[in-house]
Amino acid sequence: MIIGIDVDGVLTDIERFMCDSCTKFCYENNIEMNIKWGEYDTEKAFTLTHEQEMKFWNEYLEEYARDYCPREYAVEVINKLRENNKIYLITARDEYGLPKESYGKMHDFVKEWIDKYKIYYDKLFFSPDKEKLDCCIKNNVDIMIEDSPTNIEYMSKKMNVFCYDCGYNHNIVGKNITRVYSWYDILAKVINMNK
Repeated sequence: MIIGIDVDGVLTDIERFMCDSCTKFCYENNIEMNIKWGEYDTEKAFTLTHEQEMKFWNEYLEEYARDYCPREYAVEVINKLRENNKIYLITARDEYGLPKESYGKMHDFVKEWIDKYKIYYDKLFFSPDKEKLDCCIKNNVDIMIEDSPTNIEYMSKKMNVFCYDCGYNHNIVGKNITRVYSWYDILAKVINMNK
């Protein structure tokens, strides 16, 4: 089986990172904190202006891209999955909000991060959100593990999607969608599918 894995929100807990870092950002910049838990977009989740959101990512994106650790057991489970499956990392990570001095380096940051945490995989794809489904179909991906509500909804129309449970995707249900809560939950459900 070929398993596609998203990076932000699946390999990492970007929801927790955004909450911790954006509340710090709001505090340090004297911005009123009005958290709307369950929103996917930073601007909406923290009631920021577009300029404030850009400033936040300009200050924190490189730190996140280079240093934020993977979810608990993600690396361990991916290694177990690779014993009998192929692992394709498929990310929409782009330069959005990256400081000017680092612009153009995001793909390198992703590769360095994957190497740093010894995440072994068969292929890595950088694919804009709207093209992830095409990337999966073209590369015969059987299951995509995803957290983005929009991606889950449109991808599930054509393929099986494991929805990695986050506050911002609780209302996503439907055909071809299986909710997963942890990396060992993913492993158990993949093993069950292979039986």
